[in-house]
Amino acid sequence: MFKLAGLIPATLAPTALALAALTLSAAVHADVDLKLGSTERVTRLFAYPNNCNVICFRNWTLEQTVAHYLTQSVQRDGYAAAKVLVKTDNGQLYAEISGVPKGYDKPLSALLDAGDLAYTGASKLNADGKWAYSWYLFLPLGMALENRKSVELLHFPPDYSLTQAQDYLRSNTTDRWAALLTDNGIPADQTPAFQTIIDIAPIAAPSSAGKDLEGVYDYFKDYQTTLVKQFSQTNAGTTLPMVAFGAPVRNWIKQQYGPTVNVLGLATISPSEGVKVPVLGSNHPSYIWYAADPASYDGDEAKADAAGLKVMGQDLSAACWQAGMGGKPGSNAQTTLNNCMQTWQVTQKVKTCELFYTSIRDLSADQAAAKCATPPIKAQLQQLKSALPAAAIPAPHL
Repeated sequence: MFKLAGLIPATLAPTALALAALTLSAAVHADVDLKLGSTERVTRLFAYPNNCNVICFRNWTLEQTVAHYLTQSVQRDGYAAAKVLVKTDNGQLYAEISGVPKGYDKPLSALLDAGDLAYTGASKLNADGKWAYSWYLFLPLGMALENRKSVELLHFPPDYSLTQAQDYLRSNTTDRWAALLTDNGIPADQTPAFQTIIDIAPIAAPSSAGKDLEGVYDYFKDYQTTLVKQFSQTNAGTTLPMVAFGAPVRNWIKQQYGPTVNVLGLATISPSEGVKVPVLGSNHPSYIWYAADPASYDGDEAKADAAGLKVMGQDLSAACWQAGMGGKPGSNAQTTLNNCMQTWQVTQKVKTCELFYTSIRDLSADQAAAKCATPPIKAQLQQLKSALPAAAIPAPHL
């Protein structure tokens, strides 16, 4: 489960949701009034209904669905007392939000405007016969809009984040990375501020669909670049660090912006004139389960563990950089990365080992400590900065 202390759960019941969305006190005025658009526009941008197949998993109205995601956003921005009212008037939907600063509507409007570009791209993809029946257009809804600390560039959201959780931040991928952020000192209830996601394919699809989504990225070029431009800075003009997760995303960075971004490699992109954004290359958060799978090494558990330890050190270093750069904007990106690699691949390499065995191998803390104290593992820890051993079979393309 994703650690979101104090946040609205994805399983919020319709009655509770309606209460949160519709019971504005008459004495409280809305700080933000936003026209969301026509019923047709809001229906497609919020993937409504999110989870109906004859029987609706959550039988919410369009207004309740929109209120659900907007409530997630205000909560993740830290406005615990904020209230959201969504209503329809003459075929148009409106959102009124109290308890937030003026201008809070700007990043939301920017996201929805970019969503129109995503819908256009998806429509063209379908017209060209390349849209799969099991895909859903899914925008990065419900995340922090104002108090963002960093941006995560990923491939695509898994379908269950939409159909089951109705929470963009509820997935094995985001859960694992949130845990790594907490390992680097970010309180669990603050990790969503670091996890503003841009997927280069805004398509909720089965987790195994990565290969099938190759070739669709160009359909969403306008959407991708618009959202990167919008999310690269806060309303106050602070430039946010970005992490590029996985080979497809790192390749997209090179194609779109020019620089090559390797794992634990740094680059700078310029989404708009005069804006220079530091980007760190990283493994996909789920890559470690493939890299550390003994089946990838003909059942050789020692090689699988060695690979897993290497990836764990890389991932902890990347999350450390993200936490450091997000927590102190304007820090030197290379110095921060060097310090993080020194921490997790040298100074605290035993802790790196223990975290691998508890989080990936499911050992207890005591078992992990004992494992990491054995001579073979201690020898492997000396090689954390060496190349990954070659797998007998290639890992899936994430």
